[in-house]
Amino acid sequence: MTPTVVLPVIIGGLYAAGVYLLLDRSLTRVLLGFLLLGNATNLLLLSTVGGAGAAPILGLADPAEMTDPLPQALILTAIVITFGVAAFLLALIYRSWRLVRQEVVGVDEEDRRVAGRVGTDADELDPDDIPSDDIDLPHASWEDR
Repeated sequence: MTPTVVLPVIIGGLYAAGVYLLLDRSLTRVLLGFLLLGNATNLLLLSTVGGAGAAPILGLADPAEMTDPLPQALILTAIVITFGVAAFLLALIYRSWRLVRQEVVGVDEEDRRVAGRVGTDADELDPDDIPSDDIDLPHASWEDR
């Protein structure tokens, strides 16, 4: 049996398209990217099976002529996991649409402000040294409550 280049190219293309779609801010594209990654993984597992052989459940053929059932079981497991995560992402998209009437994840300004800090490690910070204008907490401390 001569190996072909078609299946690895298709698998690589599906992985590349899936990762590209996962990096978008649109939740629908994230879902499509995740589904493409799941299908690419299923094809990758299917390509590990090798050539066609006899069904291992019958027991009528030589063990050398039987197909390995492990990749098929892994594919079934991957399909179930992909279905479950896709259902969760669909619920997340639906909830996002119902709440804010858009399914695009916005930019969080607080994350940008924290990422803009240079040379500050959280382990080195002393809560008493932080300027009060950097803290957006109520004026009452926990001890006052």
